[in-house]
Order: sequence, then structure tokens, then C-alpha cells
Amino acid sequence: MEKITIYEFESLDIKISMKVYFDEENKLIFDGYDIGKTVNKLMGDSDYEYKYSVELKEVKKIAKIFDINLNEKIVFLKEIKNHFNDNDAYSKFGEFMNENNIKFESFTWR
Repeated sequence: MEKITIYEFESLDIKISMKVYFDEENKLIFDGYDIGKTVNKLMGDSDYEYKYSVELKEVKKIAKIFDINLNEKIVFLKEIKNHFNDNDAYSKFGEFMNENNIKFESFTWR
């Protein structure tokens, strides 16, 4: 299972990491993790995890929008990174899925 890093940032006050990959069930996973003093100030805890999980039938809709052959999963993941690669990548990817009627599950933990 190859993971593509969407966005990473590190300073004295915060470390942010977002990755995208396919899990063993062929679901698209967009996984993020923030940790540090800034997170503690904003969230009341030093770490924050967030994740989207998208079933394969819904992933096919994304592939069609981007005109990518889903058999080339690494190319597909890199295309996700090309479109969503800033600090707000998680939010923007969620907005994109909502705007395109793509069903997904989301999870946050703090």
C-alpha cells in the first residue's frame, strides 16, 4: 500500500501531515494528523486526527472527473495531490466531494 504525501509542514509549534492511499479494501483514504502547541490552543488537546474514507464505486466518480484510469492507482493518487496540496487540502477535498455528489465517510479525533 503506497501512500502519497499531500501536505506536510513542521515548525516549533505545529506539525501537520496529510496522506492519501488505498487501503486493503480498495477504499481511498485521505488521512491527516496535526500535533503541537498550536493544535492544543485551538482544539484543547495536543493532537488532532482526521480522515475521509471513500468506497471504490465513489472513487470511480473522482477518476472520471479527473479523466484518469483507475487501474493506475499511483497516477490517481498523484492527481489528487495535484489538486489538493495546501494546508486546507482536507477541507477542499471534502468540498469537492460534496459538490460532485461523491459519498464518503469522515472521522475526526481529538
